[in-house]
Amino acid sequence: MKNIQQIIKIFFLLLLVACTENDLRDVSFVNDITAPANVAAVYNITQDNTGSVTITPNADGAVSFEIFFGDGTTAPAIVPQGESAFHVYAEGTYQVKIVAVNLTGVKTEATQQLIVSFKAPQNLVVVVENDAAISKQVNITANADFATFFEFNSGETGVTQPVVSGNIGSTISYTYQNAGTYDIMVEAKGGAIATAKYEMSFEVTEILAPIASAPTPPSRSAADVVSIFSDVYTDVAGSDFYPNWGQATQYTSFDLNGDAIIQYTNLNYQGIDIGTEIDASSMETLHIDIWTADATSINVYPLPNGVQPADERFVTLTLVPNQWNSFDIPMTDFTNQGLPVNTLKQFKFVGSGTVFIDNLYFYKAPSGASPPLLSDNFEGNGNIPAFSGDAAGASVIDNPFNNAGNFSSKVLEYKDTGGQYANIQFTAPSKFDLKNGQSVFSIKLYVPSSSITGGQTNQVSLKLQNSGLGGNSWQTQTEIIKTIVLDEWQTVTFNFETDNWINLNNNGVDPDPVDRTDLDKVVIQLNSENNNDAVTGFIDDFYYGLAQIPESAPIVRDGFEGFGTIPAWVGDAAGANTSFANPFINSDNNSLTVLEYTDTGGQYANVNFTVTEKFNLVNKNVFSIMIYVPSTSISGNQNNQVSLKLQNSGLGGNSWQTQTEIIKDIVLGQWQTITFDFVNDNWINLNNNGVDPNPIDRTDLDKVVIQVNGENNNDTVTAYIDNVNYY
Repeated sequence: MKNIQQIIKIFFLLLLVACTENDLRDVSFVNDITAPANVAAVYNITQDNTGSVTITPNADGAVSFEIFFGDGTTAPAIVPQGESAFHVYAEGTYQVKIVAVNLTGVKTEATQQLIVSFKAPQNLVVVVENDAAISKQVNITANADFATFFEFNSGETGVTQPVVSGNIGSTISYTYQNAGTYDIMVEAKGGAIATAKYEMSFEVTEILAPIASAPTPPSRSAADVVSIFSDVYTDVAGSDFYPNWGQATQYTSFDLNGDAIIQYTNLNYQGIDIGTEIDASSMETLHIDIWTADATSINVYPLPNGVQPADERFVTLTLVPNQWNSFDIPMTDFTNQGLPVNTLKQFKFVGSGTVFIDNLYFYKAPSGASPPLLSDNFEGNGNIPAFSGDAAGASVIDNPFNNAGNFSSKVLEYKDTGGQYANIQFTAPSKFDLKNGQSVFSIKLYVPSSSITGGQTNQVSLKLQNSGLGGNSWQTQTEIIKTIVLDEWQTVTFNFETDNWINLNNNGVDPDPVDRTDLDKVVIQLNSENNNDAVTGFIDDFYYGLAQIPESAPIVRDGFEGFGTIPAWVGDAAGANTSFANPFINSDNNSLTVLEYTDTGGQYANVNFTVTEKFNLVNKNVFSIMIYVPSTSISGNQNNQVSLKLQNSGLGGNSWQTQTEIIKDIVLGQWQTITFDFVNDNWINLNNNGVDPNPIDRTDLDKVVIQVNGENNNDTVTAYIDNVNYY
């Protein structure tokens, strides 16, 4: 080991000599060196009954290895990366320990079995399979008694054989240059001169179409995207993906487990006729995903309406076969060539082979609050894996503190009954990239004081870890701790770019979390660890993504428990009792107080309120209410529905002339949450003056009108309304 330590010291000395004064100040790269991973060794035994074994270790991030032979030899062999150790064994079965060492001295170890036998290998069983995900790759597994390793002969001509080898019992892989049928051979070898062989003809297959979908596009506001083809956004209607241009290219709508994808075969040139002319001048980027097995490049042309061939402009994209190629092309790559993008009507693709195209859309930076990358409101529509408890309970329950601070029906209960290191946690689908502002986590939290024992500080911590270390993931931890107040809902934000973070620093390495790429596990802990005190908390609205824009005025929220932000409710030919005892308390709505809406036959009956600032539907465009309509309260034959209308109160009694409205069906005899989205739902303008603007473009709306079972009738209806929200 001394030799390796001296090598490392000499390395650092030479490095310091070579550096400038400025370079000497920055050795932070050392902090980024992670522990070695994927530690293993390959055995090769001579077939002469001598027990001579060559051990070749390997690991990601290692500079040297300590090899403990497992036969009673005291001192380990010290082997630099890329070299081998040699050892003579007697017949027997041994546990060989391989310890990988990185540049900073951090170690990771693994143990492998080694069988040394002077008997010829027997009972050879071989499994050869085409890889399900990698084209022309073959995976080979071999097991045999009295064997140490095996070799694979691919059957290709002009290739040195064997092409690959591995330890007996392991799986090795080999990629062919061409698909086809080959005479392959697997040979198992041990310490004896005799070997065992397995021979067969095997067909190597090529994957000619994607077997997994392209990466899912992120959530975006409708105002920030113009989609031509995507399962995530609303596409321009009526587009033709195979217009008759007299080309040899063939088009097929390819379906991958419900994911629609465009397939162009025998591509020379092919286009899309967009359903309507689009103006992409406000967009900043063109996105496209392309998969191919045989093409190396493709030219992409956005075409303005009526453009002549001499005026066409394109960009060339280089393609890597057998994987999704995702491209974000700056619009300036086209506009700098003089291409107008305010009257786009077609796309053209020029290339060869077969290509699969998905997620073709234009987008720009968010104009309002950025959507989360990961989120969960525990109502069944989150996009993260379920939380699990580690010495703490983690279960979704009815919100026990449903009030103006949090109208959610469901929350996550965190229950620590005294576990020493109790927490709840989940592992994200991919590693976190905390750069470019994507460093913010937030939760909504309620901790009742009656649930706490002991004298711990009232706090909550959010920790990020590397799940790859399994039970030792805590050793990679970085953490932010925030103090909390008891007995009220509060939003707690953890920003790993701007907040004070603490690394566990188990291995003496203290990197900035924003510079790390190994973190994928989220741990939430109440009132610290290493104690046996109890605490219960209720968590809602988990969020991870960009820093959120503070909620903009007006803030509309009312649960009719005395904490609402709505100045006054007004009944217009209808009763509006805002302090009515909830007549239908159940698990769907356990609020004590609701608004009673009583229409006793008013022709245009409704309830309404006016806010002090105009609505900005670009930043916030969704209203929601809870409603219960008993069937016994209804007369007549009106549709069972509720409408939410926005108006301009400045017109006084004529405010109805400015109305924009969304109507939703309801069911009777149960609590239900109804949302009205003025970007994505179908809205109806009264259009009294022949003007039909999009609500999102308006700045005059400040009055909200709620109406049950339509208007211009004298039928009766009673309804109960709760949890009015605008977001």
